[in-house]
Amino acid sequence: MAAFFDMGGYAAFIWPAYGLAAIVMIGLALQSVADFRTQRKLARELEAGKAARPRAPARNANPEV
Repeated sequence: MAAFFDMGGYAAFIWPAYGLAAIVMIGLALQSVADFRTQRKLARELEAGKAARPRAPARNANPEV
């Protein structure tokens, strides 16, 4: 078992790389969950009509006509 954790003498390079990759993946997962919750809240507000903003009247593209 010790040989596995020693990684043939390269443990000082391999384990930090695994740790960094794990931290990045956990961060991406947390960011994805937070964004999902934000988007779901926004979708609910839009469907309920709470976030609707009034539309500006259409402008005439050619005022001379």
